[in-house]
Amino acid sequence: MHPAYSVIFFTTASGAGYGLIATMALFGVLNGVTLDPWFGAIGFGLGTLLITGGLLSSTAHLGHPERAWRAFSQWKSSWLSREGVLATATYVPLALTAWGWIVEGSLEGPFGLFAVALALLCVLTVHATAMIYATLRTISAWHNKRTVPVYLSFALLTGSMWFHALAQMFGYQTPMQAAIVAIGLLLVLFLKRSYWRTIDLTPGASTPESATGLGDIGKVRLLDNPTMTETFVQREMGFSIARKHSLKLRRLAFLGYCAIPFALTLLTSEAAPAVAVPGTLAAAICVSFGVVIERWLFFAEAKHVSMLYYGAQSS
Repeated sequence: MHPAYSVIFFTTASGAGYGLIATMALFGVLNGVTLDPWFGAIGFGLGTLLITGGLLSSTAHLGHPERAWRAFSQWKSSWLSREGVLATATYVPLALTAWGWIVEGSLEGPFGLFAVALALLCVLTVHATAMIYATLRTISAWHNKRTVPVYLSFALLTGSMWFHALAQMFGYQTPMQAAIVAIGLLLVLFLKRSYWRTIDLTPGASTPESATGLGDIGKVRLLDNPTMTETFVQREMGFSIARKHSLKLRRLAFLGYCAIPFALTLLTSEAAPAVAVPGTLAAAICVSFGVVIERWLFFAEAKHVSMLYYGAQSS
């Protein structure tokens, strides 16, 4: 599949934003961090900026962005529509939780319920985003049980990384925050390696024989190209990346979202502020760049079944 930069930015930015806001809401309601108004304003502000920027960028991938509102009407059958409904609904408890934290200085009583609802809606929105891809049977790399956990784990990792960096800047760091970051790192390490192993070793269910219905006759091969020039389908669905480049980018992504952040977090999280603040901030930035590469590969390595009619031997 052709990697659309607007969708890559959307999935990475919104994932980080929902992860950051959910982490702040849970730590706040569980008294895991001081409800400093400035800390809350910057944390919720950054999360809202990431979410809103990501959602707006996603409309750039539409042929008619002005018609995006129509997607909301299909929530009964479309995960894209459900994502839009959930993303919009999240702004309500987000505003109320931010008000409780920044203005009231408390997340008890109704504000505590708003915070819990906010965290739940963040998780559900990321889940809906992942389901848009996981339910596409025409792309075997996405249609597997690891797609949704991978999206959720990366949202947890990027969100907790930025939360940890902000907490270090304000002097509110705790061992629990570093533990959440470590859990996120371990989850993405296991889940993403499992995802890549699956798409490498498990061929798609469709073949030229099954696609043409000529499997009973024997091996099917393309005699001539179906078109004289490259079509939209070939450009968008037939994007491919050489295996050697894919492996290099996988290693680079792993260094960015796992290896380097793990080392920085381990070495600097309990150090003096002069070392801990730049160290955790560098870890958060490194994770974000690593996730961008990972998400680019998520699209570039996917093969659409329609390419079987253009000479591909597997989907």
